[in-house]
Amino acid sequence: MHFCVVKSRTIKIFIAMVVVAVLLGISFQGGACAGVFFGNTTRRVPIYNVQTENKQVAISFDAAWGADKTEEIISVLKEFNAGATFFLVGFWIDKFPEKVKAIDDAGLEIGTHSNTHPDMAKLSSDTMKSELTTSIEKIEKITNKKVELFRAPFGSYNNALLSTCDSLNLKAIQWDVDSLDWKGLSAGEVTNRVVSRAKNGSIILCHNNADHVVEATRLILQSLTMKGYKVTSIGDLIYKDNFTINNNGTQIQN
Repeated sequence: MHFCVVKSRTIKIFIAMVVVAVLLGISFQGGACAGVFFGNTTRRVPIYNVQTENKQVAISFDAAWGADKTEEIISVLKEFNAGATFFLVGFWIDKFPEKVKAIDDAGLEIGTHSNTHPDMAKLSSDTMKSELTTSIEKIEKITNKKVELFRAPFGSYNNALLSTCDSLNLKAIQWDVDSLDWKGLSAGEVTNRVVSRAKNGSIILCHNNADHVVEATRLILQSLTMKGYKVTSIGDLIYKDNFTINNNGTQIQN
């Protein structure tokens, strides 16, 4: 009798594990993010990288606290004929509108990084929407171009935030290669981190005012170019429609 009870419990546990494994393998089509089931809830996931056979990666720069290196970054990108995406915070736009124009005039992509750089996951849905729409209006007023991408401050997101992105036709973007340039690493250390981790479809995270970002950007672009990679904006890397996102945040073309 004791053996039967143990065996029954073992079977139930095994079945439960199989069910969870199946649910974790589910990805959802379209929208700004994927969904992964956990019990009775669904955790949604932004785009971390892209599945592609092309030797292409995207580089991005978050801008919130300073601007003195921005035009040097633009010059380096131009030197290597590389694209890039700049995620701008609203108060940065207010302080440096001429830098926003310089980024746009260089043909580089601009996305929103919120208006005041809060932890968006802690906000109400109405406040989330205000953070996004306010910053978007500031960007579009200068560039006269539609904003299509959003990166959450601190990389912090939840279902409510990603649903808000969907309602505004924004694609939520994370990253799979973190330069950690904000930690004061040397240009060489930043370059080694990025180049050793980059692969087809990677999204690289940098910051426009990190200590050694200009030199690191040049070294990164030089190294990736030598490895045969094309470095572009995120908008030129991701799929616009007919895609799914798996539970690791990889965007896959259907």
